[in-house]
Amino acid sequence: MGLFSFLTQEIAIDLGTANTIIIHNDKIVVDEPSIVAIDQKTGNLIAIGEKARQMHGKTHENIKTIRPLRDGVIADFNAAEQMIRGMIKLINNKPRLFSPSLKMVVCIPSGSTEVEVRAVRDSSEHAGGRDVFLIYEPMAASIGIGIDVESPEGTMIVDVGGGTTEIAVIALGGIVCNKSIRIAGDGFTTDIQTYMRHQHNIKIGERTAEDIKINVGSALPDLDEPPADYIVRGPNLMTAMPIEIPVSYQEIAHCLDKSISKVESAVLNVLEQTPPELYADIVNRGINLAGGGALLRGLSRRLTEKINIPFHVAEDPLHAVARGTAIALKNVDKFSFLMR
Repeated sequence: MGLFSFLTQEIAIDLGTANTIIIHNDKIVVDEPSIVAIDQKTGNLIAIGEKARQMHGKTHENIKTIRPLRDGVIADFNAAEQMIRGMIKLINNKPRLFSPSLKMVVCIPSGSTEVEVRAVRDSSEHAGGRDVFLIYEPMAASIGIGIDVESPEGTMIVDVGGGTTEIAVIALGGIVCNKSIRIAGDGFTTDIQTYMRHQHNIKIGERTAEDIKINVGSALPDLDEPPADYIVRGPNLMTAMPIEIPVSYQEIAHCLDKSISKVESAVLNVLEQTPPELYADIVNRGINLAGGGALLRGLSRRLTEKINIPFHVAEDPLHAVARGTAIALKNVDKFSFLMR
């Protein structure tokens, strides 16, 4: 950092389907839901992050809430750009004579196509990024957990995010084999909405389904420390009269079963492609679980029982990818071979 360090601002962005986290000077400065509220008439930004989330599903015709990312990739280019710009403004809320040029590292799903990679780069550049580096999520998550990604020993990471579950085997600073499936936190939320509609004849929104997942979400029907039932209120689909239903964690374990089985198959699929020497390393070291989905009760136990390799949940799974992105930003020269 030289004389002109104040002219450049370095930020690491974990641009997630569910949450966007920005790290600046080793501190998490922004940790907000990835959602924006836009005025339909003017196209101006009304709210961003948590404020926009509170409006989600409650707006009138002049306001539209948009989640710019779907399945880990940008679905609405304009909204994504406004969101990144708005979130960067949250850091620079102090008045300045000039705005510093931005150097940013952004993480992307490992299964991104060239077009999707380009969309992230363009959005970041339009939002003011001068030097934009991209890093794959499983790689960032591994660095964030504290794994030495350059060592010849193989490690496997399963990052269950909002839009995608990223599974990768990493050795010698590269991804040996990987798979990115579009079943993750958002898919679980949709499963819960569908289940409540079919099973209990009750209509619930995305936010309520999310609350059910957080309060009684489970991957196993028998937990050592079961959570209390969660009361859901909403309209009966037949009569439109209000009803109250207690939801137990066993029900949610049952309704998420199919999606979690798909995650298990994807993990097995990556293990099949893994070279035998690395496979031996993975069996010795276990598999790392990161991302918000790692917080689902009983998930690590279920995967361990199914696959016979111990699964370890990272200590702060929600921020593992963001922390790894920040470490990569600090050592751009060292990690340049990981960047795109």
